Amino acid sequence: MMRQYASPYQRYLGGAVLLNILSAVFNIFSFAVIIPLLNILFRLDTTRYEFIPWGSDGFSFKDILVNNAYWWVSDFTEVHGAVTTLLLLCAVMIFFTALKTSCYFGSTAVMIPIRNGIVKDIRNRIYNKILSLPIGFFSQERKGDIIARMSGDVGEVEASITSSIEMLIKDPILILFYFGVLLFTSPEMVLIIIVFVPAFIWIMGVIGKQLKRQSLEAQTLWSDTMSQVEETLGGLRIIKAFNAEKKMSGRFLAVTDAMRRKVSRVNARQALAHPVSEFLGTVMIMIVLAIGGVLIIRGKGLFGGRFMDASQFIFFMVILYSVIAPIKELSKATYGIPKGLASMERINKILEAENPIQEPEHPVELDGFRDRITFSGVQFSYENGREILKGIDLDIPRGKMVAIVGESGAGKSTLVDLIPRFYDVSGGRITIDGKDIKDVRIKDLRALMGNVNQDPILFNDTIFNNIAFGVEGATEEEVVAAARIANAHDFIMEKEEGYQTNIGDRGMRLSGGQRQRLSIARAILKNPPILILDEATASLDTESERIVQDALDRLMSTRTTIAIAHRLSTIKNADEIIVMHEGRVVERGRHDELIARGGYYKKLNDMQAL
Repeated sequence: MMRQYASPYQRYLGGAVLLNILSAVFNIFSFAVIIPLLNILFRLDTTRYEFIPWGSDGFSFKDILVNNAYWWVSDFTEVHGAVTTLLLLCAVMIFFTALKTSCYFGSTAVMIPIRNGIVKDIRNRIYNKILSLPIGFFSQERKGDIIARMSGDVGEVEASITSSIEMLIKDPILILFYFGVLLFTSPEMVLIIIVFVPAFIWIMGVIGKQLKRQSLEAQTLWSDTMSQVEETLGGLRIIKAFNAEKKMSGRFLAVTDAMRRKVSRVNARQALAHPVSEFLGTVMIMIVLAIGGVLIIRGKGLFGGRFMDASQFIFFMVILYSVIAPIKELSKATYGIPKGLASMERINKILEAENPIQEPEHPVELDGFRDRITFSGVQFSYENGREILKGIDLDIPRGKMVAIVGESGAGKSTLVDLIPRFYDVSGGRITIDGKDIKDVRIKDLRALMGNVNQDPILFNDTIFNNIAFGVEGATEEEVVAAARIANAHDFIMEKEEGYQTNIGDRGMRLSGGQRQRLSIARAILKNPPILILDEATASLDTESERIVQDALDRLMSTRTTIAIAHRLSTIKNADEIIVMHEGRVVERGRHDELIARGGYYKKLNDMQAL
């Protein structure tokens, strides 16, 4: 999964690999200077060396390399003196260390755009997936949980997996090069080390076995926390009205306390990585030191051959100690990565969610609305099998106003949501001008429609941008004209910044009626041939409702309007009223006709008259 996110940054990965290789090489060279330094300081080697030509028979490459290096140092010491040689070797060590640290910094700097880029790409992919998923998906998922996945889970991926990428590149390179030097220096001592490595890895694996599961549980509790915060912000008015602050505080405390306990277990297990790796590393170092010390005192290797001298053995121990550090870092990664993988599982639940609203492979062109919308035997059921609509047959001619009425839960909103394909029908078909809406591009279908919902949906932006939301390149004159028709211009101009006034989160700086009028202005500006109204004037005062209703009446005379109505007084002039009950059309006709029948519609009308 992470490979696809890292692939756009392959050039950075290549640079990081190269710089880490150079860093390892320069580090080895700087450590190699320790051998002649020790020989000079403590006069550990009094042997006189002669230069051996490269490729001479009877000598291995290692023997020639070591001999000639010693020869060069001893020859330089005889000519220039021990002090000068010592100072030169110190300068060489400083030089290689500077190169090593420069390459190390470069490799770290190269990784920064990779880590930040991967996190940005994951967040963008989640957001775009959210935009593409159908509305039905979010009726099954809590908003707080989705927010937690974009914030907490992506943050965990950033803190664990992406930060581990550097370790997974740098540390294996260091281990490979250091281990190669150890093998070059003393193969028999490497055999001793290899005995301990499997035990080292096994112990670390046992400790981290349950970390992924516990991390997944902790992230689930984090989602519960975010969900409760989101619910609290949305229901603050009710919480205060019912004096339920203490109750909500208790619920939140229970969730956060459970998360504290789970996170504490995860952190304790993760914190165990460093001391355990430190202890195991020290045990291995001491065992190697003890065995190597005995062999130096004996003057023979494990298999009877010549063993290293003291300065070479110190160099071996320095490299061995150096290889412990990247092994420790890798052990941290083995703890961090499971935490990130647990978060990736939760992220993937969104990213891999199937979208039942599919674009047609060979879309039919839909460049306008000329004739009628037709429902033919339409049925709809939610995924849980609950049937909402049952055999709906409707014919909505162009330019007509059709009102849909009925009790709550009758299926009115679901029926209207099927037209722009917020949901897909479970049976039957819906056509526009004879074309099945499943056979046309979703973008073309929705371009024909304008929506005004019962609860106005606005964004934390300016008034101008909210009205112009659905129209690219809308001019100020067009926006003002739409606002005037929706009876919004006057209250907008009363604001200090006029149309550039920011209306806050969900438009909370405006009254309910003002928010609804902006929503109506947005639909007016789009000027769609099909207008869908869900009790569009419900939030307006009597005077504003009359003015806006007059404006809507003028607009509806030239377009097809489908209006969900709860207040029957607003749809008396509809060309046809569709009366729904328990997912079926039980009556249809004009207002006067339905009243005269004395059926279900008359009952609704009489109840509202009371």
